[in-house]
Amino acid sequence: MIEILPAIDIRGGRCVRLVQGDYDRETVFDQDPAAAAQRWIDQGAARLHIVDLDGAREGRAVNAEAVERIAALGAPVQVGGGVRDAATVARYRALGVGRIIVGTAAIVDEAFLRGALAEGGDDLVVSVDARDGKVALQGWTESSGQDAVQVAQRLEALGVRRLIYTDIASDGMLGGHDAASFARLAAAVSIPVIAAGGIAAVEQIRQLRTVGAAGVVLGRALYDGRLSLAEAITAAAGEAQC
Repeated sequence: MIEILPAIDIRGGRCVRLVQGDYDRETVFDQDPAAAAQRWIDQGAARLHIVDLDGAREGRAVNAEAVERIAALGAPVQVGGGVRDAATVARYRALGVGRIIVGTAAIVDEAFLRGALAEGGDDLVVSVDARDGKVALQGWTESSGQDAVQVAQRLEALGVRRLIYTDIASDGMLGGHDAASFARLAAAVSIPVIAAGGIAAVEQIRQLRTVGAAGVVLGRALYDGRLSLAEAITAAAGEAQC
C-alpha cells in the first residue's frame, strides 16, 4: 500500500489550489485550512500534505499559524514552503510537524541540507519540482537548469531519505501525472519517492504504484469531487472497487 496525502495549499491564510504553480491562477476552496484538514481526517486521511504557498514565494514561513492549527488536530502532517533555514525547521518541529519538506534550500545550500539531515534526517523530505525535466526553484518561479534525475541522485548521496517529485506542468491540470518521468527518477534512486501533480483518477494511482511510488499527493481532484478519498485509498491498497 502507498500513502495517499490530501494537499492543503495555504495562501493568505486560506486553502487554495493553483494551476501549474501560477499564483495568478488561484481557486479558493476553503477560508479555513484547518476545516479542510478536518474533513480529510474524518474521511480517513492517514497523513496531510501542507504547503505554505506564500512561504515558498517569500522564502520564509508565512502561514505558520494555520499550520499550527492543522497540526493540533492530531493527524500526521508534512509541511513545506519557505523552509530555508534551521530556525524554520526548529519552529515546525516545535509545532509537532512530523515531516518537514525542503525544496530550494536543499538544492542550492548544501551546508543547510547537511545540518538539517544531522538534526533529524528521518523527518526531512526534499521536494524535487520539475518542469520539462529541469528542477524549478523559489516557489517554481525560477529554473535551475539542473536535471531532476541527477539532482535526486545527488540528494540521496548526501543522505536524504525521502523525496517528493512534482510534475509542475501537470499540477492542477487534472490530466494525470507524467508517470514515465516519475518512473525514471524513482528507478534512479533507492529511497522512497512520493508523486505529486495532476493526479485525478484511480487508474493513475494504480499506475504510479506499479512504477514504484511510495505515496501520492492529491489536490484539485479531491476538492473538485472528481475523485473521492475513499476511492484513492482503495486504489493505493491495490484493492478493486466494489
